[in-house]
Amino acid sequence: MHTQGLRDKDRVVLNAIVEFYLKIGKPVSSGLLTQKRLLPNSSATIRNIMVKLEEMGYLSQPHPSAGRIPTDLGLRFYVNDLLAGEPLSFDQMNLLARDLAVRKGDLHALLHQASRLLSEHSDSLGFVISPRVSKIHFHHIRFIKIADGKVMIILVTVGNLVLTEIVTTETDFDQAELDQASQYINQSFRGKTLQSVRDVLLRDLGQSKSKFEKAFAHLMQLLGASILQDEREDPIILEGASKLIGKFETFDLDKLRSLFRNIEEKANLAKLLSDLIALDRVRVLIGSEANLPAIADCSLILSHYGDRNQILGSVGIIGPKRIPYGRIIPLVDNVARRLTQTISQTPS
Repeated sequence: MHTQGLRDKDRVVLNAIVEFYLKIGKPVSSGLLTQKRLLPNSSATIRNIMVKLEEMGYLSQPHPSAGRIPTDLGLRFYVNDLLAGEPLSFDQMNLLARDLAVRKGDLHALLHQASRLLSEHSDSLGFVISPRVSKIHFHHIRFIKIADGKVMIILVTVGNLVLTEIVTTETDFDQAELDQASQYINQSFRGKTLQSVRDVLLRDLGQSKSKFEKAFAHLMQLLGASILQDEREDPIILEGASKLIGKFETFDLDKLRSLFRNIEEKANLAKLLSDLIALDRVRVLIGSEANLPAIADCSLILSHYGDRNQILGSVGIIGPKRIPYGRIIPLVDNVARRLTQTISQTPS
């Protein structure tokens, strides 16, 4: 973003306008800035600065007699200033630590709780992208036959969290065969992922002794079915979608329908988030920056979580562009950090 033409007092005025707009939701006048005595300048001087900022694209004027509101570019400047400054802190971190404690080792429950906390503390839509079971480093794994053509996978992560998944298979496995497969994988591949196990077996299949070829082929089929199902299933956990309705009093009805259609289908949102999952810190996308027409009137704030070995997923909120960024950014960051700490804990 080009900001070389902004002087220090231009930046002060722009950030002040953004902060007032985020609080009151109305155009901000030069008179209001003068009353707050943010600058030792006259109202006329501040008006001139506001005109300059409007010409540069940072502000817009809804009506000739009204004050100014920030454009997406103005909001971007403000958010970049926040991100470039001292790390922000969320004032209820102890609450997050308590509410995101592991309950009975259930990772899915933990992620649902994280999504709910994001929604409650932001009053917006909270989301969590769940990790793919096939890409999690496991400490222990067990296969259990639950019906013909159906196998339950119970996976214990290196952080002692438990995930379960039911896989539909073409092969009708018996429990003895599944027990042998579990034992072999635990002995040979502990600390790896199911994806890497499958890759090794695929490489070694032709080199195995004949008496193991059938067992390896069956195991490959089971792992292949699990990975294929893993990739097809929607990994997004959403909480608080209804909160968005009350946030957009003037929201275009067609856009609102499109937004909820995308949320329900989740495909576009999942694609966007998967593209951004490897970022080092909190990312803020404002309006059209998200490249999703359905949320062009929204802001998207996200970060990632994982364990010592890999990034597993992302967390964040979707809300109106007029949200308290100074509070929501550290909220998302701290939830992501807390999830990472919890998932990375060494099994006792």
